[in-house]
This record gives sequence, structure tokens and C-alpha cells, in this order.
Amino acid sequence: MHDIKAIRGSFFDLTQLVSHPAELAQSARFIDDGLLLIERGKILSLRPWSIAAPDLTPEMEMCHFPGKIIVPGFIDSHIHYPQTEIIGSYGDQLLEWLNNYTFPAEGQYDCPDHAAAMAAFFLDQLLCNGTTTAMIFGTVHASSVDALFAAAMERNMRIIAGKVMMDRNAPPELLETPEQSEMETRALIKRWHHKGRLSYALTPRFAPTSSTALLSVVSGLRREYPDVYLQTHLSENINEIAWVKSLFPEHAGYLDVYHHYGLTGRKSVFAHCLHLDDEEWQTLEHTHSSIAFCPTSNLFLGSGLFNLQKSWDRHIPVGIGTDVGAGTTFNVLQTLAEAYKVGQLQGYCLSVYEAFYHATLGAAKALSLDGVLGNFMPGKEADFVVLDPVATPLQQLRQKKSVDFAERLFALMILGDDRSIYQTWIQGERAYSRDQRHG
Repeated sequence: MHDIKAIRGSFFDLTQLVSHPAELAQSARFIDDGLLLIERGKILSLRPWSIAAPDLTPEMEMCHFPGKIIVPGFIDSHIHYPQTEIIGSYGDQLLEWLNNYTFPAEGQYDCPDHAAAMAAFFLDQLLCNGTTTAMIFGTVHASSVDALFAAAMERNMRIIAGKVMMDRNAPPELLETPEQSEMETRALIKRWHHKGRLSYALTPRFAPTSSTALLSVVSGLRREYPDVYLQTHLSENINEIAWVKSLFPEHAGYLDVYHHYGLTGRKSVFAHCLHLDDEEWQTLEHTHSSIAFCPTSNLFLGSGLFNLQKSWDRHIPVGIGTDVGAGTTFNVLQTLAEAYKVGQLQGYCLSVYEAFYHATLGAAKALSLDGVLGNFMPGKEADFVVLDPVATPLQQLRQKKSVDFAERLFALMILGDDRSIYQTWIQGERAYSRDQRHG
């Protein structure tokens, strides 16, 4: 019994997957005084303190978090670690952003030392913002992914990542041949996929930087390694869509380019999806593909507003993505606050339960990880975040005026930031503490 840890506090999670947002209230679980038992990184049980307390023994390690709210670890469904150092750069939309900021920043990652330093900084930023799992873009350089996976192994984090595959319409120093891309990607898959908690994602940046020869390579690797992921961008910007149509006139639309090469399906995650036509929505649904909703970058680059209602109507799994560096924060609470505003602009009321669903269990479903992550059900991996709902004087005032738990959680989502992350735990081990951060 000495291997069992006990965590006492207030807990919130979504206990089951849903097919309609109206079902989320029934899935939501709040235990005001609960006890979470963990054994060897896995959840044994979550029960009210009054029921579970008799099972405690003197040998158990016990942590108590009065006044805090403990939630499953946040899952970031779309983020670029090489863009960390250009976050908050001024004044461009998507295609200009790539040329003026992204490509110059990514050119530095042929240096293994730079990649290692930035990978460590990036993952520590995730942890201090409560993110325990992420789907991550590297650069075209294999060294960028080696550095990221090595740093994630040290922290025991569950991440999905891949090197960018790109052979046209980018600076020459960031281009590769299809043959080189295939060779390096295959080596990375063999080196890292399913090593510890790591998974590999085939990562063609987007259709405009992919020749038909490169897309054929991605297609072949997808068939050869059917359990790897695929991540890319889709219909983020109006000018981008027009560019794709000019580059691939033989295809019916943007998504048809990917679908033609067999790149849709389970474990395929398409970021943005702001300007889809009905046929594209239908293809995503029928192929069981997933979407990463990235509100802060969509607003920052002026790309458009994601239609959450349509994703529910089409039964398409959605995860929240910060999309750093066009996204303006690593913090999922702040990202959810922007998602709420995106909904408001379209007459869609995003409930706090739905918001947290897209950052926990719903995101796990979008990444085909709902069997191991996303809530506090027995057998799941014990990744969780201890939130401080009164981290600032304003939050203290607002919490006092909240009439029920849903209002308290909503106020935390709207007003919260990295100061609200009290601790982050990875597989039952403390990985970040705000007290340590501030000395």
C-alpha cells in the first residue's frame, strides 16, 4: 500500500464522451471534498472524502489542497514549439506571418543546441500553464524533433509530435526533397514512436508547401505505419484557400487534396477548419477525422471564426489548440476564454462544461487518447492540474460573488491565467509548482 498516493481537494471532470453539448451537464462531476487515489501513475479511484477516508493507511503519501480545484491535465491539440520565440509578433495575416516571422525562426533549428534549449523552455511553459499533453509541430529539421522528444522523455510527458515535411514554397534552407523527407521521417518514427509516452505524427505543414510527390510520400508512410498520427493545417485563411485551388486545380477543394492521398481518418487532426464547405464537413465526419480549434491565433491573424455548432452537428471530435506562436498564450484557460468570445460573435453560447470538455476528455477523444486520458476514471493516467480560483484580488472578489460551482469555474476560465496554475502533476508526480516558480 506504500505505492499509493492520496490527493484530497475539490475535483471536477467530465465522466463520459457525449454526442451533443446538452448532455455535458449530466457528464459533469464536481466533488467538493474528494479523495483521489493513485498507484504507479494510474488512477485507482475518485470518491467523496466521507466515503474514501476509511481506506487511508498511515503509509500512504497524502497531499491536501484546500480551496483549490483539481481538474484533468489540459490537452493542447495544436501548437508549434519552434514559434515560441516569435509569439506576439505584430501585424500580419497567415501567409505574411509565415514569411516574415515563422520561417526565419524555424531556420535556427538545424542547430541541435538551439533546438534542445528551446524544447526545454517550451515544455516547461506547457507545464507551468497546466498542459500535460500536446500535439506539436517541429521544424523541417530532424534535430528539432529529436530534441523535443528527448526533453519530453525527461519530463515523462505524453506528447505527439513530428518534423515538418515541406518541399516547396518556403525558403531554400527549409526545403527538403521527398526522398529526404521520407528517409528522415521513417528514422524518427522508428526512433521515437511508442517510446515511453511519445507518439509520432506525420506533419506535412500544409498543402501549399507540399508537392504531389511529397504528398505521395506521406500517403505511403501512412499506409506503412497505420498507427501513427497525422497533423496539418486546413482552411485557415481565405487567401490560403485560393492559393491551394491554384496549386491543385485538379482537386475539388482544399480538403480533397489531403483526402485524395489518404490523409483523412482517425488520428488525423486538422487545425483551424474555418472556411469549410458542406462537402468538406461531410468528408471530415465520414472519415472520423478530428479538428483542432485555435481561437487565439484565429483572432490574432484575423483568419475567421470557427463554427463549433457545425462540429457537433457533424459529430466531429474537437480539441482546443493554443497554436503558439500565432496563438497569443500557452494558457488553456485564456484560450478557452477566447473560444467563448468566438462563440458569442456567432450567437453560440459556449458553456463552461463544454469549454473544459474540449480541453480535457473531448480533446483526448480528438487525439484518440480517451482510453488513457481526459478524466479521473479508474485506470486513466494520473495527469492533473491543481487550479487556484483566487490567485488574484479580482478573482477573490469574483469568487465570493459566485452562486454555484459552474459560475465559479466560469469566472476562473474567463479571468484565469498562468497565476491560476498552482501545481501540475504528471502520472502522479508533481512536475510544476507555482511556489517553486516564485522562489
